[in-house]
Amino acid sequence: MSTPHHHESCFSIFLYNLSQTPRRLRERAGATCSSDEELTEIRQRSGADMKRKLEWYDLVALGIGGMLGSGVFVTTGTVALNVSGPSIFISYMVAGIAALLSSLCYTEFSVEMPVAGGAFSYLRITFGEFVGYFGGANLLMEYVLSNAVVARSFTEYLCSTIGVTDPNAWRIEVAFLPNGYNMLDFTAVGLIVLLTICLCYSTKESSLLNLVMTVFHVAFVGFVTIVGFSNGSVKNLVKPKGLAPYGIKGVFDGAAIVYISYIGYDSVSTMAEEIRNPSKSLPVGIAGSVAIVSILYCLMTLALSTMVPYNEIIATAPFSSAFKRIVGWQWAGNVVGAGASLGIITSLLVAMLGQARYMCVVGRAHLVPLWFARVNQSTGTPVNSTLSLGMCTAFIALFAGLDQILEMISIGALLVFYMVANALIYRRYVRPGFSRPLPTLLFLVILSAISCGFAIQWKLERGWWELGMFGLAYISMIAIFQGLVTPVYRPAKWRVPLMPWPASASIFLNVFLLGTLRRRSYQRFGIWSLVVCLFYLLYSVHSTYNAEDQKTNADGGSASLASNGEQNKVEIQME
Repeated sequence: MSTPHHHESCFSIFLYNLSQTPRRLRERAGATCSSDEELTEIRQRSGADMKRKLEWYDLVALGIGGMLGSGVFVTTGTVALNVSGPSIFISYMVAGIAALLSSLCYTEFSVEMPVAGGAFSYLRITFGEFVGYFGGANLLMEYVLSNAVVARSFTEYLCSTIGVTDPNAWRIEVAFLPNGYNMLDFTAVGLIVLLTICLCYSTKESSLLNLVMTVFHVAFVGFVTIVGFSNGSVKNLVKPKGLAPYGIKGVFDGAAIVYISYIGYDSVSTMAEEIRNPSKSLPVGIAGSVAIVSILYCLMTLALSTMVPYNEIIATAPFSSAFKRIVGWQWAGNVVGAGASLGIITSLLVAMLGQARYMCVVGRAHLVPLWFARVNQSTGTPVNSTLSLGMCTAFIALFAGLDQILEMISIGALLVFYMVANALIYRRYVRPGFSRPLPTLLFLVILSAISCGFAIQWKLERGWWELGMFGLAYISMIAIFQGLVTPVYRPAKWRVPLMPWPASASIFLNVFLLGTLRRRSYQRFGIWSLVVCLFYLLYSVHSTYNAEDQKTNADGGSASLASNGEQNKVEIQME
């Protein structure tokens, strides 16, 4: 039983730790670790190792399954109707190019450092603990929110499958809750619970399940595309108000929102600890799946735009409603609903795999309690992280609607991908102790500033002359940097070609797409960032400091014991 003295002691310790925050923050915020430490010592904190059972085709299927079917069925209707119009396929093309560039950056890091931490680990070894923590927190937010949104969409498509026209037919309305949070979705909760149980059991079996469902889903996508083009008309691309009724601005605004459809590819990088041949499988799995899905997305949305005039698209279930209303195939509408439901399940499965492994590695770093890092000895899976994040996802899916959190997801994903591109350039051109970081840091700051300037000019709808000046300045800056600064590090196994151009283009596109988001997205993101920073100041920085302190003391004690042992050995020999 706890006593008043015990509570007083705990409170005193808390106050002492709080008083040490500035000093500990200076020591820990920029603290980095090496790739070797991430692969060995830090990974061992999970207890058991994750089992290496996955092949390259598992990764391709996981990448396709994670992307194909999540955002395209969730965002396409809303964006085509209200943001992009028939040019929705161009929005997907722009978002796909940005995702492909970001995926190349991910691939180089993941091949060199095949651990489950993904972007969190890449940022931590490059820019330090706080940047890694902030990126990891945003990735976890993105995963949990996007999974909740996708799970709720599953209910709508399942209704469409059995012929129910009201998307809220299976939801329970609660009058006293705020509008937008008052439609309780127990079907979505049930789906999340079921997938959570599957993921706790085994990664390989979950991957096989995903592989089977992905094959059926790709066949379904082919069916949708072929039938859509067969029953569509090019006239619908230009009627009633042209290909881009909301202007070029609407095309790029739409690209920022539909970017959610591509965020599943980073889940593949979190499988790195469970792959048998990371250096060969990861490039194919990450970049290959993004390229395939980009093509399929463009074809699907182009087919939809030819079938239905953009102003007649049903936002909640655009594909199934198009088949029912335009083609006149009631059964085909049901098939589309079933296929979309299957795609949503596969994307959820992969995304929930990824979110648990992110939390696991954040736990290894002591930024959250070490309990989250535990890997089950028998299953080889991070059961604690899987269960806890599954519960969070289910809770949000029960209440929150699509419009409340959609843009919040994009802002988190775009920010992290922007940070990873910066980290790749820094890692290629800076080696601590051997080269000065200032030229590279200055280059990255100027690139970001020019990108922000271009995004602001675009937002203010300035002329093409001003935009062209910013574009020319951006290209000139990259050329000057490439001519003056020599890379100090070249990965031996796999590397992004033509550096620093691809990573610089990724920085530009991510900043530009961030600039197209609405003010409300940044307000909500600001609140989330404040919460994340407070948690770091009140818990994480003290946890990592104490863990490092204990490690130093343990190493010192071991060194002391070794020294005493050598001294005794010498004395015995002298005698």
